[in-house]
Amino acid sequence: MSNTPDNRSSAEASPGDAEEQHDAKELLAEGVDEEVIESNRRLFTGWQWALFGGLAVAYSLFHLITLNVLPMETWSYRVIHIAGALILGYGLYTGGRFASDGRQAAPKWQTVLSALLLLPALYALLQTFLMWRTIEGGAMRIEPHIEAWHYGYPLILATAAAIVMSWLYRQVREKCALPDLVLMVCALASAGYFLVIYNTPLRMSTGTSFAPMGISYAAIAGSLLILEMTRRVTGNALVIISLVFLLYVWGGPYLPGFLGYPGLSVGRFFSQVYTDAGILGPTTAVSSTYIILFIIFAAFLQASKVGDYFVNFAFAAAGRARGGPAKVSIFASGLMGMINGTSAGNVVSTGSLTIPLMKKVGYPARSAGAIEAAASSGGQIMPPIMGAGAFIMAEITGIPYREIAVAALIPAALYFLSVYCMVDFEAARKGMRGMRKDEIPQFRRLVKQVYLFAPIIILIAALFMGYSVIRAGTLATASAAVVSWLSPHKMGIRSILKALQLAGTMSIQIIVVCACAGLIVGVISLTGVGARFSSLLLGLAGVSQLLALFFAMCISILLGMGMPTTAAYAVAASVVAPGLIGIGIQPLVAHFFVFYFAVMSAITPPVALAAYAASGISGANAMETSTTSFKIGLAAFIVPFMFFYSPAILMEGSGLQILRVAVTATIGVVMLAAAVQAWYFGAVKAWQRLLLLAGAICMIYGGIYT
Repeated sequence: MSNTPDNRSSAEASPGDAEEQHDAKELLAEGVDEEVIESNRRLFTGWQWALFGGLAVAYSLFHLITLNVLPMETWSYRVIHIAGALILGYGLYTGGRFASDGRQAAPKWQTVLSALLLLPALYALLQTFLMWRTIEGGAMRIEPHIEAWHYGYPLILATAAAIVMSWLYRQVREKCALPDLVLMVCALASAGYFLVIYNTPLRMSTGTSFAPMGISYAAIAGSLLILEMTRRVTGNALVIISLVFLLYVWGGPYLPGFLGYPGLSVGRFFSQVYTDAGILGPTTAVSSTYIILFIIFAAFLQASKVGDYFVNFAFAAAGRARGGPAKVSIFASGLMGMINGTSAGNVVSTGSLTIPLMKKVGYPARSAGAIEAAASSGGQIMPPIMGAGAFIMAEITGIPYREIAVAALIPAALYFLSVYCMVDFEAARKGMRGMRKDEIPQFRRLVKQVYLFAPIIILIAALFMGYSVIRAGTLATASAAVVSWLSPHKMGIRSILKALQLAGTMSIQIIVVCACAGLIVGVISLTGVGARFSSLLLGLAGVSQLLALFFAMCISILLGMGMPTTAAYAVAASVVAPGLIGIGIQPLVAHFFVFYFAVMSAITPPVALAAYAASGISGANAMETSTTSFKIGLAAFIVPFMFFYSPAILMEGSGLQILRVAVTATIGVVMLAAAVQAWYFGAVKAWQRLLLLAGAICMIYGGIYT
């Protein structure tokens, strides 16, 4: 990916270059940083490639400039943030299947109908411009019949019909489809109306009977666009959960018991859901600031091939230990987890290399996939970045991100220690070997490139020096470009543009997921269902606090199944965390409890996205892989209960308390791994495993008596 040509002949190459070329040949990991192309992703050529590449670069630059140089009004910025992701997303991802050749392309009637749908979409877009002129001319509001007949109905018709048409329409992979062009225009028309109205006093009327119906029309179209884009990039799980919550808005008044509520009209609900009470709320606040910035940071790291270096460094450090590739998987996934914010994404980027190597040294296919899934899920709880969930936690709780990152240190270390021991004991029990010296990169050579860790160190240092997260992230991004000039993959102008284009593309999934999660959060806040769950937890706590925590765990895992971590945590934080706080648990403890189970839903059967991704690489049965990954990641299902019983594990307490809990918990997770793997300085019998399990639970709690 280097863009600085070297015109020297081979005869002029220095001895250092020859050594560098030798290093490159002996490296094991290559292509870890390559962009993953999904099966429904378009691969443009010619002017369309240039157009959408330019849009992605412009989208990334817009965020960098707005966050650091020219700030915008908050709601307007968030509206553009979502609209930009939708326009890019509908350009890059198809709603159905690609035609394998030109003869299987869409029939003529679909092309004609899609072209006709452009007319109401363009008419609605024209009306947003005319309404802006009307408001600029001094009018206090828009005539209701204009909002309905000239804007709302054409927009909703074009949006709904184009979504259905996009499921049927077949197009070659190199071209944008007509229904998706209609949806891009609809995204512009919806966002345009919000930008017009939200910059007038009419913004204050949202959620009341005085709100213009145009807000509801734009919100209905916007919600449909978000749901369809979510389906394209993450599958059906989050969309189905969102639709269940939306049905609750109108079905809730007819439900018995604590689920019932007075009810909301369509107009009142949609006039408020596309505000900071819902879609433009905490989830989008985070995706439009911290998340987009760290995606740009990750893209710059990828452009300088840091991912390859991280994996090779892990091979050099742990490859020769027994069961070496499995231990490499743990280290590499922890390191990659700092720059890759999804469990399944971690599995795909590192697992394609480590899983075949694990099978080669003797791990069964299901164990190889399970180890990678468990380690990759741990990347989400690894400071300093911790995936997007930590930023949402900071936004919701008001606790500084720096404190959250510090609090996460001991639990993350315990989790990775537990997974490491699980792997080591299994390797010992099965008599596995490590990798040979000639199969792994030389550590002394990799140490020469240790400066590639500099951007991560600069990020951590800037955060602890008191810089804002945005300023720290920007400094780290700039340092990634500077540091690349010391490596073989120097970043020139073309590489920087490529990184910005990659960031714009990578951001689509997480931004749309956050917007969809915002829709669910809006339902929860506007219907008050979260408060009713809180009262239910309060009632359970009257019987037993442990029972209330167990119920909270089950709800968090259930809400997170099949969903990306960010959305899983955002929803669970709205439904479960307030109830935990209501029964007297500290906000930091309550949110960490929910966060851990939202993350671990990725390896919890029956719906375990990370385990399913790993099984696809290993060739093992998906359900067996998810069951085994649950067993390997077992510590993560026990440690959150420690947050309640021993808050010192989150750095809440005196130095002596923190040290005691850290030491006892460390011994506890080692004994837990021994009990699960039936190995502790040798094979152990059934009664010894029970004793180890009992001892592990006692040591994990770490009180004086236990």
